[in-house]
Amino acid sequence: MPISGHTGRRATTLAVAAAVSIFGTLAVPVAAEAHGHQKPKTEDLQLLAINDFHGNLEPPAGSSGTIKETDPATGQIVSTPAGGVEYLATALRQAREGKRNSITVAAGDIVGASPLLSGLFHDEPTIEAMNKLGLDVTSVGNHEFDEGAKELLRMQNGGCHPVDGCFGDDNDFGGADFQYLAANVTSEKTGKPILKPYWVKTVRGIKVGFIGATLEGTPNVVTAEGIKGLKFGDEVETINKYAKELKHKGVNSIVALIHEGGVPTGATYDYDCGANGAGISGPIVDIAKNLDPAIGAIVTGHTHNAYACSIPDPQGVPRSVTSAASFGRLYTEINLKLDKRNGTIVRPSVTAANHVVRRTVEKAPDMTELISYYSKLAAPIANRPLGWIGADINGRGSADYEKPLGDVIADAQLAGLAAADKGGAQIAFMNPGGIRSDLVYKASGSEGDGVVTYGEAFTVQPFTNMMQVKTLTGAQIIQLLQQQVSGGNEASPKVLQVSKGFTYTLDLTKTGAARVLVDTVKLNGSPIDPAGKYRVAANEFLAGGGDGFPAFAAGADKLVGASDLDLFAAYLGANSSASKPLPVPAKDRITLVGGGQDNH
Repeated sequence: MPISGHTGRRATTLAVAAAVSIFGTLAVPVAAEAHGHQKPKTEDLQLLAINDFHGNLEPPAGSSGTIKETDPATGQIVSTPAGGVEYLATALRQAREGKRNSITVAAGDIVGASPLLSGLFHDEPTIEAMNKLGLDVTSVGNHEFDEGAKELLRMQNGGCHPVDGCFGDDNDFGGADFQYLAANVTSEKTGKPILKPYWVKTVRGIKVGFIGATLEGTPNVVTAEGIKGLKFGDEVETINKYAKELKHKGVNSIVALIHEGGVPTGATYDYDCGANGAGISGPIVDIAKNLDPAIGAIVTGHTHNAYACSIPDPQGVPRSVTSAASFGRLYTEINLKLDKRNGTIVRPSVTAANHVVRRTVEKAPDMTELISYYSKLAAPIANRPLGWIGADINGRGSADYEKPLGDVIADAQLAGLAAADKGGAQIAFMNPGGIRSDLVYKASGSEGDGVVTYGEAFTVQPFTNMMQVKTLTGAQIIQLLQQQVSGGNEASPKVLQVSKGFTYTLDLTKTGAARVLVDTVKLNGSPIDPAGKYRVAANEFLAGGGDGFPAFAAGADKLVGASDLDLFAAYLGANSSASKPLPVPAKDRITLVGGGQDNH
């Protein structure tokens, strides 16, 4: 059973994690103070928030399991190990200590793109973990739709998987004890939200409403099958609509949970965004500036970034906008006061800070038990060795556009689909967001250093997308490269990982499509012929035009191949051994002019 309730939660007595900077009090006038000079009677409320957990029950490996912070002794930015649900549960429980009222919330992608320990069991272990650590409510994220709306509803309501049945000793999966919210996700048939648009909790007689939404652009980042029969509405329009409805029902304290986010200028988890959110960019800025002023705080996600910022509302009043990075490495603590007279959030009272989920605290025993239980069930599959690596091969931590692990994955796809009867692929492209982790040399289990297990490969490629090979003209390939850095991808480029033999230059001193230097695009040293035809491999998500690449969808003569994970596993087995492990690629396929940046 989950840790229930918000008042008087029984917390584990443990050492308190290191203190972090706190988002400053917003000294701004609000309607609640316009009734005279008498100090309003208020009720304190603590919100604890996470986002983009992605089924990371065990501590994430490699760069995905660290948080950047400033070393107080040296002033240097360092990477601190963080995350793991055993530590997250402890951190949240101790954060609740002494708090009269506490609600735990999330901003989507709790499941989906998960490591094997959760993904093998269709993320049931993660739902169980969220129940145990006391999650109360969350918005949906785009990855909640990876397996379609019916599977999302099963996550909420419970029941055995329709194909794989029930797992373990239980007769049935009970579903989430917390509430999923999907205000802007409606059925094409009924026009109604597929899940509740909002959730209301009464705190000492004061009603507090939570509205949950995901990004309007979800269809661009999920396979067509996953969002079949659904519509995704405008975030601002939808949230404001339900804020009005809540106020009509007498709910004047409102919090928005939005699976959409921003990109802070600073690298550390406690970076100060400055006055009026000057240090943050991205879609969340315009969203926050246009949401109803009655919304007292905004919890966000999707970009996997860490921030606790202030962005002005439509009346110019600063409002708290937060995100706790991803994978359970941080949690956000938001403290606010509720006015007992009119039930509003006293906006000057709102403070917010991110806290590192450090692995120096004690593990939560109930989470250790849950991980142990599912680890035993998964062991026969997870521990099977696939190949060997000679050093860490990073897929997410590198600040360069070309990721070493991206090269390996693209090479694996090309190798598996190059034969004429497999599609005759000449080039393979891999989307960077589909690389979910690093391959780490040091063993986390008993397999030995350098050994890559099936479980580790699955963590890198968890979607099991089927591969496709299509015919594209040289002009379409150039258009594809330009789409990486133009249109919807111009502000935050999505640079595709490319297979060996394919090379080109990106000039980041230019803007838009001009960043691709067309005369440098070559295959095996020969310039790409705009009129020529080439066989190009990509996973089904990319091949369908996902991530803002419509040029892929225009390809012809489609052939469907094996899954991306199967090709990755086969490549590791065929190209490495204990005596000759797979080396780290040289990253010599994409030449950059003007620097690079990280992508999520």
